[in-house]
Amino acid sequence: MPHFADPWYFILILAVAPLVWIYIRRLKARFPAVTFTALKVIRSAKPNRFKSYLRHLPLMVVVAAVILLAVALARPQSVSHGQDVYTEGIDIALALDISASMLARDFTPDRVGAARTVAADFVRQRQNDRIGIVLFAKQAFTQCPLTVDHAILLELLEGVDVGLADPDNTAIGHALAAALNRLKSSEAKSKVVILLTDGENNFGLPPTTAAEAAQALGVRVYTIGIGSRGTAPYPTRDMFGRQTIQRVKVSIDEELLREIADATGGRYFRATNEDKLREIFAEIDRMEKTRIEVRAFRRYSELFYPWALAALGLLTLSFAVSTMFLRGLV
Repeated sequence: MPHFADPWYFILILAVAPLVWIYIRRLKARFPAVTFTALKVIRSAKPNRFKSYLRHLPLMVVVAAVILLAVALARPQSVSHGQDVYTEGIDIALALDISASMLARDFTPDRVGAARTVAADFVRQRQNDRIGIVLFAKQAFTQCPLTVDHAILLELLEGVDVGLADPDNTAIGHALAAALNRLKSSEAKSKVVILLTDGENNFGLPPTTAAEAAQALGVRVYTIGIGSRGTAPYPTRDMFGRQTIQRVKVSIDEELLREIADATGGRYFRATNEDKLREIFAEIDRMEKTRIEVRAFRRYSELFYPWALAALGLLTLSFAVSTMFLRGLV
């Protein structure tokens, strides 16, 4: 529905009534009542019917022009609503363990599969943030650098699995260092590492050294220990090559993971099942909120030009009809 900037101009439409009244008075004065004795004279006359039909056209045209002029002066406008959105995103590095123990089936389908699914859901919730992926086992490497192209990120995340690196060790220190390497040149005001593992550091750089580097860079580290308590079902092969399931001891260095988190201002979490893992990522999502400023605005576009041109056209038409066709009309 159009918006009118100066709607009080619609009062000009009231001028139509006196125009019509004046026209009727003049018409009656010009054509007095015809007596009965003059009917024979009128019948014998052959008036110009075309001009007779046009007699009232100038008045109708002027009335329409006044209405159009009132609309034009009221300044109809189209209104478009919009928002200016300013976002101050967070740079997040996801460091995911892909060592052999992540194949344990205390999660569905296994630990690495559950971590992959929940991490993907987390990424979908962080539309304004740059997110990257670091994978680690005996080695640590960047699967995806920090990016806001979450479609590519999710595609690469879908390919995360055990076997992309030597699965026989867990290098937590290397993983944290690789994640920090992604974040060290970041200009974001908030930089975060989410490190998920199910084991103990048994190779490479001491994790406490990497934690000190994180503290120096102003990076918060959230650590997640994934795995049920006690034992967990783990797929193995028997002497005949058949797959069997054995119960193996779950061994997570929770003290180390807590120490890393505390040193950097983050938190340590323990996920013993898929629901708990989702709750943890949801809690991190709530704690690390992207700053968004929204300013609403309206834009107005003037629409009075066609109305004004139409009024001018009608007035021109009225003048033309009066001078060219109705001249001398009695």
